[in-house]
Amino acid sequence: GSELPAQPNRAQHQTEPAMFEARLVEGNILKKLIDSMKDLVTDANFDCSAEGISLQAMDTSHVSLVALQLREDGFDHYRCDRSKALGINTQSLTKILKCAGSDDIITLKADDTGDSVTCMFESPKKDRISDFELKLIDIDSEHLGIPDTEYSCIVKMPSAEFKRIVTEIAVMGDTVQISATKDSVKFTVQGDMGTGNITCRKSTNVDKKEEAVMIETEEDISLNFALRYLILFAKATPLSSYVTLSMSPDVPLVVEYKIEKKGHIRYFLAPKIEEEE
Repeated sequence: GSELPAQPNRAQHQTEPAMFEARLVEGNILKKLIDSMKDLVTDANFDCSAEGISLQAMDTSHVSLVALQLREDGFDHYRCDRSKALGINTQSLTKILKCAGSDDIITLKADDTGDSVTCMFESPKKDRISDFELKLIDIDSEHLGIPDTEYSCIVKMPSAEFKRIVTEIAVMGDTVQISATKDSVKFTVQGDMGTGNITCRKSTNVDKKEEAVMIETEEDISLNFALRYLILFAKATPLSSYVTLSMSPDVPLVVEYKIEKKGHIRYFLAPKIEEEE
């Protein structure tokens, strides 16, 4: 029994408190969150602090920016003794999260010294527990100060509706013009085969808040965007029943999905300049 002396040490090692631990009973939220950014961002630092987990990353082509935040009070258990950046490859994390059932409880753990993060999945009946250790990577994080902008136009609409519009209208071309007035928002694509318009009117009778289209605008506004990115942003649809589009002339559009009681994911996309025509 030469292994025996090693046993106590290993048990001890297991019980050392993780300096970072975050537990989500609704583990599916994490799966949806990573799904909604993995096609834009391959490697990213998840910044863990006492306030929660945040991330800010440019997409690989440096055209758009993803910013997400999960507040500590949105977790069922959260502990972070010292701020730590977890450098994670989103494709690898996606592969691991595929092993979690949709109603599994997910816990993330990391310690000070380690170069990995542990993902633990527990089935609701606690009859199956899986844990995966994912090696962390070193990423130069470029924190881009996102300026606090006052937007002149804010459109709130059902997220499924936004997804459907950008997906459907993409058959006409690759640039969409989003035009908003105080009563409607219009999506227009002009392409080689013709032009398509989809107009959503501002809701007047709002029985179900999540089905309403709400528009607050100081001026009529019209901006052009690359549809490819809007379609990628719409991958966040499962996270929220509505989406908010914030626009101002000459500043990036913000597409925001709120994660109920937990945080948000925001996408920023600079408008296309006219002269490219």
